Amino acid sequence: MARAVVIGANGFIGSHLVDALASEGHEVTAFGRFSSPRPKYSAHGVRMIRGEFLNRADIDGLVEGAEIVFHFLSTTSPATAESDPTLDIRTNVVQSVELFDACVAAGVENVYFASTGGAIYGPQGKESYVETDRTEPVSPYAIGKLSIENYLRYFEVMHGLRSTTLRISNPYGTRQPLHRQQGLIPIALRQIAAGEPVMRYGDGSMIRDYLYVEDLVRMITRMVGQPHRHSTYNLGSGVGHSVTEILDSLHRVTRIDFDIIERPVPATFVDRVVLDTERYWDEFGVVELTPLDEGIRRTYEEIRAHYER
Repeated sequence: MARAVVIGANGFIGSHLVDALASEGHEVTAFGRFSSPRPKYSAHGVRMIRGEFLNRADIDGLVEGAEIVFHFLSTTSPATAESDPTLDIRTNVVQSVELFDACVAAGVENVYFASTGGAIYGPQGKESYVETDRTEPVSPYAIGKLSIENYLRYFEVMHGLRSTTLRISNPYGTRQPLHRQQGLIPIALRQIAAGEPVMRYGDGSMIRDYLYVEDLVRMITRMVGQPHRHSTYNLGSGVGHSVTEILDSLHRVTRIDFDIIERPVPATFVDRVVLDTERYWDEFGVVELTPLDEGIRRTYEEIRAHYER
């Protein structure tokens, strides 16, 4: 079992990752601001450290003695990075470099980085994307993620810091922040639960690869302690769903006939992104995935409970 640090442990993916790692017997340290009254994760025996990612002193003390570090914190979203690209550079990129430097000094064995598989390949028009495809991001958020990936390569060449980049598709599920404007499924479900119309970009033909968060963390934890043949892995369902198909699923799950407001597609949106996950399946085995309607049902139950309080 490993001594693992999860940075961003009170976030959407990070909190699920803490639970999954703890359930498998790893010694877990959870790091974040923890501004909510209680942590989002439910595991017992987890060492919780409140701190500021932008404070180098906090990071230095955090990674000391760690074997594995999961970098699952982002100071921006795609929307905020687009409104101020320099913010993403000044916080996400610069502080990630500081983190990797601290990991080298602390003798960390491996860093897992949550990158993006949804936008990093850019608008190349392919049916699906493999890890060896060109990376042509056009959004500041994805450009920042690729910059961090490249710095990880630098730290491996210069300092021997091993790392694993996880290019994650479009994760959805429980514990997503209620007011974060990221992800079609949680945004639409919140609008439905609040009795508002659902906003749709474009005509509904845009395609994404959706992955339920608990399936995602199972994929990640299966990698821990196993040798890796590669440094980069796509993590997704391998199946594309159009916006129209997602809205149809929301109709089935919620049984609400909601209105739709159409908005122009932002210039940085990619029309189709589906991830080829053969590299992962071949190396770590197939993970049984949650059906789309079931994953949306679990997500909606949590969101609806919030609005009914």
